[in-house]
Amino acid sequence: MIQAKQELLQALAAALAELAPGAAPVAAFESPKQAAHGDLAITAAMGLARTLKKNPREVGQQLVELLGRQPAFERWVQALEIAGPGFINLRLKPAARQAVVAEVLQGGEAFGRKPAGAGKLMVEFVSANPTGPLHVGHGRQAALGDSICRLFESQGWDVTREFYYNDAGVQIQNLATSTRCRLKGLKPGDDGWPESAYNGDYIADIAADFAAKKTVHADDRAFTASGDADDVDGIRQFAVAYLRHEQDLDLQAFGVRFDNYYLESSLYADGRVEDTVRRLVDAGKTFEDGGALWLRSTDYGDDKDRVMRKSDGSYTYFVPDVAYHIAKFERGFTKVINVQGSDHHGTIARVRAGLQAAGVGIPAGYPDYVLHKMVTVMKGGQEVKISKRAGSYVTLRDLIDWTSRDAVRYFLISRKADTEFVFDIDLALKANDENPVFYVQYAHARICSVLAQYQGETDFAGADLSRLTAPSEYALMLQLAAYPGMLERAAAEHAPHDVAFYLRDLAAAFHSYYAAERFLVDDPALARARMALLAATAQVLRNALGMLGVSAPTSMSRAAAEEVPA
Repeated sequence: MIQAKQELLQALAAALAELAPGAAPVAAFESPKQAAHGDLAITAAMGLARTLKKNPREVGQQLVELLGRQPAFERWVQALEIAGPGFINLRLKPAARQAVVAEVLQGGEAFGRKPAGAGKLMVEFVSANPTGPLHVGHGRQAALGDSICRLFESQGWDVTREFYYNDAGVQIQNLATSTRCRLKGLKPGDDGWPESAYNGDYIADIAADFAAKKTVHADDRAFTASGDADDVDGIRQFAVAYLRHEQDLDLQAFGVRFDNYYLESSLYADGRVEDTVRRLVDAGKTFEDGGALWLRSTDYGDDKDRVMRKSDGSYTYFVPDVAYHIAKFERGFTKVINVQGSDHHGTIARVRAGLQAAGVGIPAGYPDYVLHKMVTVMKGGQEVKISKRAGSYVTLRDLIDWTSRDAVRYFLISRKADTEFVFDIDLALKANDENPVFYVQYAHARICSVLAQYQGETDFAGADLSRLTAPSEYALMLQLAAYPGMLERAAAEHAPHDVAFYLRDLAAAFHSYYAAERFLVDDPALARARMALLAATAQVLRNALGMLGVSAPTSMSRAAAEEVPA
């Protein structure tokens, strides 16, 4: 069906060009709101009516006549119908729907993917300061960022995953102070325990390992402790390395990797911050007032001008952000996506203003942002607010330990990033159709079970797909055909939740098929055709689950299986 749709789009473009030379809209199909209306819909007639100064239905009738003379429509379309104010509904011939099975089996893991060459993309995500374990908000960011990377890789982009963190500043100093207090025998609640200190049990673990003079290794650093409670700089470096290692373990448990780690301190050490400020001053985009240096960010759509350098000589936090993004652009990343919490919303205008004011050729709107809201964790109908280990929040590791990596990744990606999300631990543990990840994974396991029982020819390339004519087969094949377009849209809109929605629909189509038809029938040709459709469905389920970093199990427990309706 993919090839059929491409041929039909080309034919539609030719018909539109003949109908309205020079004013033809882009050829496109839409999905009818109701399956009974057909397989594809064309809305171009309504858009052209004003240009052609004709009634939309009249334009639609002309377009239908032109389309009827196109060879591709003769080959693949069973019926063209005008509906409503000028909609054109297409009903495809069975062969067009059936073709997708062979296309999926031939494409395998590459089905839905585009060839390389789209460009260089950097996705920056998680970027947690090394002051504690990763919390569930970081988990949502990790799931979003990694899935966005996978989506863009499927569309031919050369993707780099980057983790940026602040390895200096007040928070890091608080971390060092907290660890030093533990080394001196203080604990939360004691006299002398700083109000700004971190209270989690992990601080005691850091202090104990520092006192034992251990060496810690992280992806980007290693450090050996001196054991000296007065070695303030050594305590800071050890604590940062310790927590970077802990974060690495969290991310490994979550199945997330990074290609590069970028330190905020390097922007100062390499002179990038000073160079960025100099660029802005030389460009005449700054002014001084009250002993501070300001950026004329209102020239670029910001609601007010912003302080760059405070009267005490220190820089505000967005200045290194501007320097960092200039570095990204200079490294050849024509597209950059930052996945951050919604509390970073105010950063967007000032960073983009700084990039435009710097005059280094960065296009407007660079970088793109995906902002996510936080996660509420529920268990037994009650909100879970703290972790003993972290002291003040639920960690990503807690969530994985309580449920599973698959459940956490799927759940955290299953809603739009800008909506609040409630992670229900009890739901994630259910083995029935209420649990969306179980429902989808069980569809794959069910197919594997049927295929394992099949005794016929397992090379389905020569299967007679014309035998696939049942309504539930048509519905399933249309879902398979929708996969490449869904991937393209999900990447373009930075919307990995669309993959989760699609998986639910595909699994539902399969479970309906399972309930409606028998697969291991006595008719060998029909059985082989149905096995081909099942194999194609399993392949697309695996491909789509892979976009979310979720596994596709080949078997699931009998007790669990009995809870999923046929």
